[in-house]
Amino acid sequence: MDKELTDQLQEIYARRFDAQHEYRNRVWGVLVKDFFQQFVNPQDAVLDLGCGYGQFINHIQAAAKYAMDLNPHARETLASDITFFEQDCSLDWPLRDGTLDLVFSSNFLEHLPAKPLLEKTIQQAARCLKKGAQIVAMGPNIRYVGGAYWDFWDHHIPLTERSLSELLETNGFTVESAISRFLPYTMVNQREMPLAVIKLYLRLRFAWRFRGGQFLVVGRRR
Repeated sequence: MDKELTDQLQEIYARRFDAQHEYRNRVWGVLVKDFFQQFVNPQDAVLDLGCGYGQFINHIQAAAKYAMDLNPHARETLASDITFFEQDCSLDWPLRDGTLDLVFSSNFLEHLPAKPLLEKTIQQAARCLKKGAQIVAMGPNIRYVGGAYWDFWDHHIPLTERSLSELLETNGFTVESAISRFLPYTMVNQREMPLAVIKLYLRLRFAWRFRGGQFLVVGRRR
């Protein structure tokens, strides 16, 4: 990968995430244990698409774990049992057809530079997922975050749960759940909340309607 792009990615990651790295890691421990683990069985193969510092894939319990990111420094934060793919996600993934039980993506799809690349990425996910397997994706919902979406320099594709659902439905998936408001928009430069509050928030779904700025979409491979 181009060194200038690598350096830019590393600088962006460090600027946004390094100051709260340990806190974010603890938060993801709660999110995985109290919510996302329900999508994964112990024998499953899981890929974290746009893994960042690996907070999801490090915590999830699965038999085979993969992570993909363009930032080569992401591998330094991944546990030893995770296979890392340093590549453009819109190109062919180095996995056989029907390998995966789950593709997970958090706050990544909006960073792709163009819609055709996003569609190619979803097509790769469809190819690599087993029939009946799932994709779980969350990200900022432009309908609710509005202009704040553009506060991040590398946001390119504004999405809602409806637009992502349509993309999935036209590329081999049946959408089983499309939640317009899930988690708050961002942890970047926000006050650190006690983990007990986060646990409570996940249980009180009515609170999502007031605080949620991210969508959550679950699709199943047809």
